[in-house]
Amino acid sequence: MDSSELYNVKQQFFLGAFKSLVDLTLPDPSSDDYTPILVYKARAHIALDDTKSISTLVPADTENLALKAVSALAKYTSGTDAADPALEELRDLCVEIEGEDADASEREKGLVRVVAGTAFARAGEVEEALETLGAETGTENLEAVAIIVQIYLSIHRPDLARKEFERSKQWAEDDLLLQLIEASIGLVSGKDGYADSSSFFTEQLANPSLSSPHLLTSRGVTRLLRGEIVEAKSDLEEAVAQQGGHEDAETLAASVVAAGLLPGKKGEAEQLWTRLTTEYPTHPLVSAVNEKAEQFDEFAAKYQVPPLAIPTAA
Repeated sequence: MDSSELYNVKQQFFLGAFKSLVDLTLPDPSSDDYTPILVYKARAHIALDDTKSISTLVPADTENLALKAVSALAKYTSGTDAADPALEELRDLCVEIEGEDADASEREKGLVRVVAGTAFARAGEVEEALETLGAETGTENLEAVAIIVQIYLSIHRPDLARKEFERSKQWAEDDLLLQLIEASIGLVSGKDGYADSSSFFTEQLANPSLSSPHLLTSRGVTRLLRGEIVEAKSDLEEAVAQQGGHEDAETLAASVVAAGLLPGKKGEAEQLWTRLTTEYPTHPLVSAVNEKAEQFDEFAAKYQVPPLAIPTAA
């Protein structure tokens, strides 16, 4: 059973309140909560693309396997030459926690699997990520389930995502993460006109103690899907403000779509699109549009324009 402090930290992480976690003061090192809270704080830094801080937060000589996994994840996401060795380090840690003499608690093992699965998914190693997270063996780690669901949604298998969610409902408590998983599936499936997703994000945003541009972007995307373009643009603008005027990839991509759907905003949409392709060239929206453009050029090159019909004199 998590303490109230650790419970709140986990909720903030799941809801994308990364800035709050980065600014969080860690508990006393002798506290049982110290290491797990440090793990989420470090992961929040990584989520904000601040991998340099990890070397300061996590001792280089740590024996904790979860912290070792977080350090490896930071190395992988930094985009340096250390990326491939970092994946190998995570594979070694996954092997280590499976040994009978593994000196790690179940919580520690679960965190290693979640962190490693996250890295493998980002590397495009989908099968390895699913295996690590326990998709085949029926994991009862709800955070692992959340990532499994996201992987299934990313490969256009909402049916498998829904199946994993329904399975988890048999053993998991009806907590916030379970609701977040359902909201994520609802965004892709469009169930009930995205009503459940909209209600969930609006409810979480009503919490005065929580500041999360990620939540605002999520509701903004939901509103886009519901055709509420003006309201969506308002959410996205507020998300940008909370990020100090420099939005992340998801907020910027959603802003491109919102501007493109509003009349008279073609110039703004083109400007935002240029920024998205320049700053986040591997974003799925950029990849999808580039793929469609290549297909159009390919089909256009094969199309033979028939000669114009010339009327003959009567």
